[in-house]
Amino acid sequence: MALKGFQFINEDFFRWARPHKGLWRDVLSVRRSRKPAENAARRGKDHLWMETNEHIRQVEDPLLQRDHRPYYIKKLYLKFQKFYTNHFLHPQFEFLGKGFVFIKPWHVELFGSPIEIGDYAMVFATPDKKVRLSVWPDLKAGGRIRIGSYSLICPGVRIGSASEIRIGDNCMLASQAYITDSDWHDIYNRVATGKTAPVKIENNVWIGDSAIVCKGVTIGENSIVGAGAIVVDSIPANTIAAGNPAKVVKQLDPGEQMTTREHWFSNPAGLFKELDQFDRDMLQRNTFLHWLRHLIYPLKGE
Repeated sequence: MALKGFQFINEDFFRWARPHKGLWRDVLSVRRSRKPAENAARRGKDHLWMETNEHIRQVEDPLLQRDHRPYYIKKLYLKFQKFYTNHFLHPQFEFLGKGFVFIKPWHVELFGSPIEIGDYAMVFATPDKKVRLSVWPDLKAGGRIRIGSYSLICPGVRIGSASEIRIGDNCMLASQAYITDSDWHDIYNRVATGKTAPVKIENNVWIGDSAIVCKGVTIGENSIVGAGAIVVDSIPANTIAAGNPAKVVKQLDPGEQMTTREHWFSNPAGLFKELDQFDRDMLQRNTFLHWLRHLIYPLKGE
């Protein structure tokens, strides 16, 4: 099978996926390019695409370790994840849009209401890094979490609202990011809720690994919050902020074309069909006995 192009969710996901050998296979976002020349002209400088066999080898070596499951076993597993999401998680949402993908949804915890997520959300959780969305309403302000469409939520993300947290479309929340609109305890009265103020994260914002977004801030459209940053003041649009407290360290080029996650989902039916065909091609030689042998007696290098 010759694959001319790969398009991935984002680089942050791969940094997280490296130690999770089995999980990445369920969510690897690969699109096969049927018309390389036409696609090359369309994507221009888009660095998310990797062509040439050499680039493919560079990606495959550290990450594309073999999935030993037969195709039908993987399909059953994905169907079970879908069933679990619909049966146990969906009823807890005020709204959950179409086209969602939850990986290991039994490690996603919801508390309180209302919690809303738009269309084509991708939520990844692991046993050691659960995703937690919690609404603990302050009696005056209420409490609400609203996440837009085409969102990416990585393992360990925590969002806690006592007032209101609004996250726009195409936003990416990296592993162990924390967003809160409350102090949760008053400075002098430790049994009181403390101060609250709404948080607004505009469209196409990327919150880096282990970053903390505190109450009352607005993060402008297209902006990036660096890993480990602590955001206590608002961040303007089209900037990169880092540090503690987070400060703007770079301006994004307004003339550079921005490719969002919405572009990736421009043809969702075709995308999911291509992903399924990729699984068929990659897993077609796996047998049930081989998979059992791998589970019971894995060989070196597997």
